[in-house]
Amino acid sequence: MDLKDSIHIKSLPKHIAIIMDGNGRWAKQKGMLRAFGHENGTKSVKQTVEACAELGIENLTLYAFSTENWNRPKLEVQTLMKLLVSSLKKEIKTLQDNNIKLAAIGNLNSLPKKVYQELFEVIENTKQNTRMTLTLALSYGSREEILNTVKEISIKVKNNIISPENIEESIINEHLYTRNLPDVDLLIRTSGEQRISNFLLWQIAYAELYFTSVLWPDFTKQHLYEAIIEYQKRERRFGKTSEQLS
Repeated sequence: MDLKDSIHIKSLPKHIAIIMDGNGRWAKQKGMLRAFGHENGTKSVKQTVEACAELGIENLTLYAFSTENWNRPKLEVQTLMKLLVSSLKKEIKTLQDNNIKLAAIGNLNSLPKKVYQELFEVIENTKQNTRMTLTLALSYGSREEILNTVKEISIKVKNNIISPENIEESIINEHLYTRNLPDVDLLIRTSGEQRISNFLLWQIAYAELYFTSVLWPDFTKQHLYEAIIEYQKRERRFGKTSEQLS
C-alpha cells in the first residue's frame, strides 16, 4: 500500500522545513567524493518538492546552505554553488509547470554574483505562482537573522518609528527573513543527527520535530509520507492540556 493513502489531507502541515543532511556521508560510503553526494541529493529535492505539491502542502523550506557552510573546503563550496545554478536553470520549467513559487531567505548578498543573478531571475519568473512556495535557505543562519532583526527594530525605536511598549511577536515576525511565511509545523532532519543547527530557531517554536536515519540522497516520497503520518499522530497542544483541546 502507498503510504500516501494513509495521510489525512484535512490535517496537513501548512509549512514543512527540512534540514537536508547526509550527502557527504552517503558519498563516502560509496567511496566517492562529497560532490557526488550533493549531486545525488538534488534528486531527493525534486522528489520532495513534487510530493509536497501533489499533497497540497502550501510551504516547503529547504536548508540548502548555512552561513557556517562557507567554512567548508573551497572546492566543495564552489561545487555547491555551481550545482545550485545548474539546478535552478534545469528546474525552472518544473516550477512553472507545477505552479510553484520560488523564494529565498538568508544573507543573499554574500552569494557569488552568478548564483545571485540566477536565483533572482527564477524568483522573478515564478512570483505569480500560487500552488506552493518553495523557499531556499541560502547563506542562512538563524542567530544572524535574529541579530539583524534586533538591530533593525532598535534603529526604529531610536528614530521613534516604533515604541518599545508596542514591540510584540508580530513586530519581530515582520522583520525576519520569513516575514511572508507561517511558522513551521513540521521540521524534518535526515541522516540520524538530532539537532537544529541554527535553522529557523524562532519559527520552529511549536513545530513537531522528526528525525530519520535516512541519508538525504536516499530520501524518497515514501520517507516524506512517513514523516507526515507521524506528524498527524501527534497531539499539538501549544501549551494547553489534552482536555482543553477536546
